[in-house]
Amino acid sequence: MTDTVLRLAGITKRFGSLVANDAIDLDLGRGEVLALLGENGAGKTTLMNILFGHYVADAGTVSVAGADGTLRTLPPGSPHAALAAGIGMVHQHFTLAANLSVLDNIVLGTESLWRLRQDRTRARQRLAELIDGSGLEVPLDARVGTLSVGEAQRVEILKALYRDARILILDEPTAVLTPQEAEGLFATLRRLAAQGLAVVFISHKLGEVMALSDRVAVLRGGRKVAEVPTAGASRAALAELMVGRAVPEARRLPLEPGAPALELRGVSVPLPRGRSLEAADLVVHAREILGIAGVSGNGQAALSALLAGLARPSGGEARLFGGGWPDGGPAAMVAAGVGRIPEDRNREGVVGDLTVAENLILEERHGSRWQRGGVLRRAAIAEHARAVIRGYDVRCEGPDATIRLLSGGNVQKLILGRVMAPKPRLILANQPTRGLDVGAVAYVHDRLLEARGDGAAVVLISEDLDELLALSDRIAVMYRGRLSRPEPTGGLTLARLGLMMAGQLDDAA
Repeated sequence: MTDTVLRLAGITKRFGSLVANDAIDLDLGRGEVLALLGENGAGKTTLMNILFGHYVADAGTVSVAGADGTLRTLPPGSPHAALAAGIGMVHQHFTLAANLSVLDNIVLGTESLWRLRQDRTRARQRLAELIDGSGLEVPLDARVGTLSVGEAQRVEILKALYRDARILILDEPTAVLTPQEAEGLFATLRRLAAQGLAVVFISHKLGEVMALSDRVAVLRGGRKVAEVPTAGASRAALAELMVGRAVPEARRLPLEPGAPALELRGVSVPLPRGRSLEAADLVVHAREILGIAGVSGNGQAALSALLAGLARPSGGEARLFGGGWPDGGPAAMVAAGVGRIPEDRNREGVVGDLTVAENLILEERHGSRWQRGGVLRRAAIAEHARAVIRGYDVRCEGPDATIRLLSGGNVQKLILGRVMAPKPRLILANQPTRGLDVGAVAYVHDRLLEARGDGAAVVLISEDLDELLALSDRIAVMYRGRLSRPEPTGGLTLARLGLMMAGQLDDAA
């Protein structure tokens, strides 16, 4: 008999010559919240995929306590066995069917295929008990596609609890939540932990780790390098454990704004899918970072599409660098001096099956320096790639490495290098540090501040309010397609921004 509900012993996993997990031991107690920290590529995701049965470890075992408290080893590579043992996993990107109801999403896959009809009455009764005990309020008959992000996350957690999860793995659970929604989630997790649920909490936000967890395990280079009680740790110490060195915070020095780089006056941008931008007024100057806050889906995509050249205004006046608005789509915007860090680095930022070198030259189309007479100058392209790899600390095997084999943080650094190399005059940075570890975040922040100091204007769209407050000279809030009047960062607080994001202040209405 033991209070330990999960034990990972000697977990080792190799991908060719890369050792993703190296003899990792980890225990989790009943009712405990364990934070799992590490740089991008440190081995966190691989370890959780082994735990959940998606990967088979080369060595080591996963053991879970049964109803009698005895630890039993799970068969490797079996998600079904993990689910049956009471392990639930909530991914950063939700796995819900938007066209089905909340009830259908939760019940899906829990009943035998041989049943002629669902026992919806029993399912409702059980869910009512779960909602009452957990505080995860959500309308069971609502279509998932109509829910807010916070509500969709509650559905994911209810899915796991409905399957009798006793161990819950949460991967970056607050990435798209307002501060108020995040605090509500933490209150729910504390309540569930008090009832005996064991939680593994993966996050890059050290403030959240300090607020929620009981214990912190740190991975670096595939090895567990530290395991400490949260009560005796500090944010600075945890950051240093993650990256192996001290991580100084970015410092934004005061600068005199320059000439307007971007001017929007009553600009509206319709999107075929998603919320449109409505009658926006905005001026962004050279040597300024203008932050855009807001819950995902409130019009940020329309603003981003406009600045990237993927959409045109349907009304109002848009000016760039004191002149008119370029025609010709994204290529014309790049040629005009606009650099773009897209929201989805894998879908919009790179082509996964191309190499590092090939991805670095994708956006240079007109008068390209990388071809002569229609023939690619491969030696020059490779040398350029090596320079970006060195200059932006991209950890890969070299210019010929395939992009899809890189970690998320290294892909983001590569995109950053591509954007910064031509010295753009206006930079669209859309969620530039989403999912990155503290070391990579600090690196991206330093480069954005460096570009600001070199005279660039930066539009920073982010759901990380700490990031916005640290980097932005002014911040505006998007709510239901409308843009609030930008305010100097010095007069703003997390609480005020959170209320504006929820539409509870006139400034964002």
